[in-house]
Amino acid sequence: MKLISSRDNSLFKSLKKLAHSARERRKVGKALLDGDHLIVAHIERIGAPELLAIAHSAQDKPEVRVLLARLPDVALIALSDALFQELAPVDTPSGVLARVAVPELPLPQALQCVVLLEALQDPGNLGAILRSAAAAGVEAAYLSPGCADAWSPKVLRGGMGAHFALAIREGVDLVGVAQTFAGEVVVTSLQGEASLFDLNLSGAVAFVIGNEGAGVSQTLQQAATRRARIPMPGAVESLNAAAAAAVCFFERVRQLQ
Repeated sequence: MKLISSRDNSLFKSLKKLAHSARERRKVGKALLDGDHLIVAHIERIGAPELLAIAHSAQDKPEVRVLLARLPDVALIALSDALFQELAPVDTPSGVLARVAVPELPLPQALQCVVLLEALQDPGNLGAILRSAAAAGVEAAYLSPGCADAWSPKVLRGGMGAHFALAIREGVDLVGVAQTFAGEVVVTSLQGEASLFDLNLSGAVAFVIGNEGAGVSQTLQQAATRRARIPMPGAVESLNAAAAAAVCFFERVRQLQ
Protein backbone atom coordinates (compact mmCIF):
# COMPACT_ATOMS: atom_id res chain seq x y z
CA MET A 1 0.00 0.00 0.00
CA LYS A 2 1.50 3.30 -1.10
CA LEU A 3 1.94 5.85 1.71
CA ILE A 4 1.43 9.50 0.83
CA SER A 5 2.82 12.05 3.27
CA SER A 6 3.40 15.12 1.09
CA ARG A 7 0.80 17.84 0.48
CA ASP A 8 2.34 18.29 -2.96
CA ASN A 9 1.17 14.86 -4.08
CA SER A 10 -1.22 15.29 -7.00
CA LEU A 11 -3.64 12.60 -5.83
CA PHE A 12 -3.87 14.14 -2.37
CA LYS A 13 -4.53 17.54 -3.93
CA SER A 14 -7.38 16.13 -6.02
CA LEU A 15 -8.92 14.43 -2.98
CA LYS A 16 -8.70 17.64 -0.96
CA LYS A 17 -10.55 19.53 -3.68
CA LEU A 18 -13.30 16.91 -3.59
CA ALA A 19 -13.50 17.16 0.19
CA HIS A 20 -13.88 20.94 0.30
CA SER A 21 -15.26 22.20 -3.02
CA ALA A 22 -18.82 21.73 -4.27
CA ARG A 23 -17.73 23.21 -7.59
CA GLU A 24 -15.05 20.53 -7.95
CA ARG A 25 -17.51 17.76 -7.10
CA ARG A 26 -19.92 19.01 -9.75
CA LYS A 27 -17.12 19.47 -12.28
CA VAL A 28 -15.74 15.93 -12.03
CA GLY A 29 -18.93 14.16 -10.91
CA LYS A 30 -17.27 12.55 -7.91
CA ALA A 31 -17.58 12.63 -4.12
CA LEU A 32 -15.85 11.33 -1.00
CA LEU A 33 -17.50 8.90 1.40
CA ASP A 34 -16.31 8.98 5.00
CA GLY A 35 -16.42 5.83 7.08
CA ASP A 36 -17.09 2.16 6.54
CA HIS A 37 -20.88 2.50 7.03
CA LEU A 38 -21.29 4.80 4.02
CA ILE A 39 -18.84 2.82 1.94
CA VAL A 40 -20.64 -0.46 2.64
CA ALA A 41 -23.98 1.17 1.76
CA HIS A 42 -22.47 2.24 -1.57
CA ILE A 43 -21.08 -1.25 -2.22
CA GLU A 44 -24.43 -2.90 -1.53
CA ARG A 45 -26.56 -0.56 -3.65
CA ILE A 46 -24.22 0.89 -6.28
CA GLY A 47 -21.01 -1.17 -6.34
CA ALA A 48 -17.34 -0.85 -5.49
CA PRO A 49 -15.77 2.61 -5.10
CA GLU A 50 -13.02 3.87 -7.39
CA LEU A 51 -10.43 4.39 -4.65
CA LEU A 52 -9.92 3.79 -0.94
CA ALA A 53 -7.78 6.11 1.18
CA ILE A 54 -6.74 4.81 4.59
CA ALA A 55 -5.21 6.79 7.46
CA HIS A 56 -1.83 5.35 8.36
CA SER A 57 -2.88 4.70 11.97
CA ALA A 58 -6.16 3.04 10.91
CA GLN A 59 -4.72 0.24 8.77
CA ASP A 60 -5.14 -2.36 11.52
CA LYS A 61 -8.63 -1.38 12.63
CA PRO A 62 -10.92 -4.45 12.37
CA GLU A 63 -13.57 -2.62 10.32
CA VAL A 64 -10.92 -1.34 7.91
CA ARG A 65 -9.39 -4.80 7.47
CA VAL A 66 -12.85 -6.26 6.77
CA LEU A 67 -13.47 -3.56 4.18
CA LEU A 68 -10.12 -4.13 2.49
CA ALA A 69 -10.75 -7.87 2.33
CA ARG A 70 -14.08 -7.16 0.65
CA LEU A 71 -12.50 -4.91 -1.99
CA PRO A 72 -9.27 -6.64 -3.08
CA ASP A 73 -9.28 -5.10 -6.56
CA VAL A 74 -9.96 -1.47 -5.63
CA ALA A 75 -7.12 1.06 -5.88
CA LEU A 76 -5.72 1.71 -2.43
CA ILE A 77 -3.54 4.38 -0.83
CA ALA A 78 -2.46 5.19 2.72
CA LEU A 79 -2.25 8.78 3.92
CA SER A 80 -0.29 10.11 6.84
CA ASP A 81 -2.62 10.92 9.71
CA ALA A 82 -1.98 14.65 9.23
CA LEU A 83 -3.02 14.53 5.57
CA PHE A 84 -6.02 12.32 6.30
CA GLN A 85 -7.20 14.84 8.91
CA GLU A 86 -7.23 17.52 6.21
CA LEU A 87 -9.70 15.45 4.19
CA ALA A 88 -11.94 14.23 7.02
CA PRO A 89 -15.24 16.09 7.59
CA VAL A 90 -15.20 15.51 11.37
CA ASP A 91 -12.82 16.11 14.25
CA THR A 92 -12.54 12.39 14.97
CA PRO A 93 -11.91 10.76 11.58
CA SER A 94 -13.11 7.26 10.79
CA GLY A 95 -9.79 6.40 9.19
CA VAL A 96 -11.16 5.41 5.79
CA LEU A 97 -12.44 7.40 2.81
CA ALA A 98 -13.67 6.28 -0.59
CA ARG A 99 -13.81 8.20 -3.85
CA VAL A 100 -16.92 7.40 -5.87
CA ALA A 101 -18.64 8.61 -9.00
CA VAL A 102 -21.81 10.47 -8.08
CA PRO A 103 -24.65 8.10 -9.06
CA GLU A 104 -27.83 9.30 -10.76
CA LEU A 105 -30.46 6.76 -9.83
CA PRO A 106 -33.28 6.42 -12.39
CA LEU A 107 -36.71 7.87 -11.71
CA PRO A 108 -39.66 5.47 -11.67
CA GLN A 109 -42.09 5.98 -14.56
CA ALA A 110 -44.98 6.68 -12.18
CA LEU A 111 -43.70 8.56 -9.15
CA GLN A 112 -45.74 7.97 -6.00
CA CYS A 113 -43.89 10.05 -3.43
CA VAL A 114 -41.29 12.78 -3.86
CA VAL A 115 -39.97 15.71 -1.86
CA LEU A 116 -39.25 19.19 -3.21
CA LEU A 117 -36.59 21.06 -1.23
CA GLU A 118 -36.37 24.81 -1.73
CA ALA A 119 -33.19 26.69 -0.76
CA LEU A 120 -32.46 24.35 2.14
CA GLN A 121 -29.06 25.59 3.26
CA ASP A 122 -28.13 23.64 6.38
CA PRO A 123 -26.20 20.45 5.49
CA GLY A 124 -27.38 18.74 8.66
CA ASN A 125 -31.03 19.43 7.85
CA LEU A 126 -30.59 18.27 4.27
CA GLY A 127 -28.87 15.04 5.29
CA ALA A 128 -31.55 14.32 7.89
CA ILE A 129 -34.36 14.92 5.38
CA LEU A 130 -32.78 12.62 2.81
CA ARG A 131 -32.35 9.94 5.49
CA SER A 132 -36.00 10.21 6.58
CA ALA A 133 -37.13 10.23 2.96
CA ALA A 134 -35.25 7.04 2.13
CA ALA A 135 -36.54 5.37 5.30
CA ALA A 136 -40.13 6.28 4.43
CA GLY A 137 -39.93 5.02 0.85
CA VAL A 138 -39.79 8.41 -0.86
CA GLU A 139 -38.60 7.83 -4.41
CA ALA A 140 -36.98 11.13 -5.37
CA ALA A 141 -35.69 14.37 -3.88
CA TYR A 142 -35.65 17.50 -6.05
CA LEU A 143 -33.36 20.30 -4.82
CA SER A 144 -33.66 23.88 -5.99
CA PRO A 145 -30.70 26.15 -6.72
CA GLY A 146 -29.55 27.53 -3.39
CA CYS A 147 -29.75 24.22 -1.55
CA ALA A 148 -26.68 22.86 0.18
CA ASP A 149 -24.61 20.53 -1.98
CA ALA A 150 -26.22 17.11 -1.62
CA TRP A 151 -22.86 15.36 -2.06
CA SER A 152 -20.89 17.33 0.51
CA PRO A 153 -19.28 15.23 3.25
CA LYS A 154 -21.61 16.62 5.94
CA VAL A 155 -24.78 15.90 3.96
CA LEU A 156 -23.53 12.43 3.06
CA ARG A 157 -22.76 11.74 6.70
CA GLY A 158 -26.23 12.92 7.76
CA GLY A 159 -27.89 10.87 5.03
CA MET A 160 -26.38 7.62 6.32
CA GLY A 161 -26.65 5.90 2.92
CA ALA A 162 -29.89 7.57 1.76
CA HIS A 163 -28.08 8.94 -1.29
CA PHE A 164 -27.90 5.42 -2.70
CA ALA A 165 -31.58 4.60 -2.08
CA LEU A 166 -33.45 7.51 -3.68
CA ALA A 167 -33.03 9.55 -6.84
CA ILE A 168 -31.53 12.99 -6.12
CA ARG A 169 -31.78 15.82 -8.62
CA GLU A 170 -30.07 19.17 -7.95
CA GLY A 171 -30.56 22.65 -9.41
CA VAL A 172 -34.19 21.89 -10.32
CA ASP A 173 -37.04 24.26 -11.22
CA LEU A 174 -39.38 23.18 -8.42
CA VAL A 175 -42.34 25.15 -9.74
CA GLY A 176 -42.07 23.23 -13.00
CA VAL A 177 -41.94 19.92 -11.13
CA ALA A 178 -44.95 20.89 -9.01
CA GLN A 179 -46.99 21.94 -12.03
CA THR A 180 -46.41 18.67 -13.86
CA PHE A 181 -46.59 16.26 -10.91
CA ALA A 182 -49.43 13.76 -11.32
CA GLY A 183 -50.77 13.94 -7.79
CA GLU A 184 -51.20 16.19 -4.77
CA VAL A 185 -48.49 18.78 -4.07
CA VAL A 186 -48.58 19.46 -0.33
CA VAL A 187 -46.89 22.41 1.33
CA THR A 188 -46.90 22.75 5.11
CA SER A 189 -47.90 26.14 6.45
CA LEU A 190 -48.96 27.59 9.79
CA GLN A 191 -51.90 29.04 7.86
CA GLY A 192 -52.80 25.75 6.18
CA GLU A 193 -56.52 25.24 5.69
CA ALA A 194 -56.40 21.59 6.78
CA SER A 195 -54.51 19.44 9.23
CA LEU A 196 -51.88 17.26 7.57
CA PHE A 197 -53.48 14.32 9.38
CA ASP A 198 -56.84 14.94 7.68
CA LEU A 199 -55.42 14.83 4.14
CA ASN A 200 -55.56 11.69 2.02
CA LEU A 201 -51.90 10.97 1.37
CA SER A 202 -52.34 7.43 0.07
CA GLY A 203 -52.05 8.44 -3.59
CA ALA A 204 -49.25 10.14 -5.45
CA VAL A 205 -47.93 13.03 -3.36
CA ALA A 206 -45.13 15.58 -3.48
CA PHE A 207 -44.16 17.23 -0.20
CA VAL A 208 -42.68 20.75 -0.35
CA ILE A 209 -40.13 21.75 2.30
CA GLY A 210 -38.84 25.32 2.35
CA ASN A 211 -35.86 27.32 3.52
CA GLU A 212 -35.10 27.16 7.25
CA GLY A 213 -35.79 30.86 7.78
CA ALA A 214 -37.88 32.12 4.87
CA GLY A 215 -40.02 29.03 4.38
CA VAL A 216 -41.56 28.22 0.99
CA SER A 217 -41.60 30.99 -1.61
CA GLN A 218 -44.94 32.46 -2.63
CA THR A 219 -44.48 31.22 -6.19
CA LEU A 220 -43.99 27.62 -5.08
CA GLN A 221 -46.85 27.87 -2.58
CA GLN A 222 -49.13 28.90 -5.44
CA ALA A 223 -48.04 25.84 -7.44
CA ALA A 224 -49.08 23.53 -4.58
CA THR A 225 -52.50 21.89 -4.58
CA ARG A 226 -52.85 21.70 -0.78
CA ARG A 227 -51.61 23.81 2.12
CA ALA A 228 -51.60 21.84 5.34
CA ARG A 229 -50.67 22.62 8.92
CA ILE A 230 -48.96 20.22 11.29
CA PRO A 231 -50.91 20.28 14.59
CA MET A 232 -48.70 21.54 17.42
CA PRO A 233 -50.57 21.69 20.74
CA GLY A 234 -47.42 22.57 22.67
CA ALA A 235 -45.80 25.91 23.45
CA VAL A 236 -43.62 26.03 20.31
CA GLU A 237 -45.31 27.16 17.11
CA SER A 238 -43.01 25.69 14.49
CA LEU A 239 -40.77 22.73 13.68
CA ASN A 240 -37.45 22.78 11.93
CA ALA A 241 -37.38 21.65 8.32
CA ALA A 242 -36.07 18.15 9.01
CA ALA A 243 -38.66 17.46 11.71
CA ALA A 244 -41.52 18.77 9.57
CA ALA A 245 -40.42 16.65 6.63
CA ALA A 246 -40.24 13.51 8.78
CA VAL A 247 -43.77 14.11 10.10
CA CYS A 248 -45.06 14.42 6.51
CA PHE A 249 -43.26 11.33 5.23
CA PHE A 250 -44.33 9.07 8.06
CA GLU A 251 -47.94 10.28 8.13
CA ARG A 252 -48.10 8.96 4.59
CA VAL A 253 -46.47 5.70 5.72
CA ARG A 254 -49.09 5.42 8.50
CA GLN A 255 -51.94 5.92 6.05
CA LEU A 256 -50.60 3.23 3.76
CA GLN A 257 -50.42 0.59 6.52
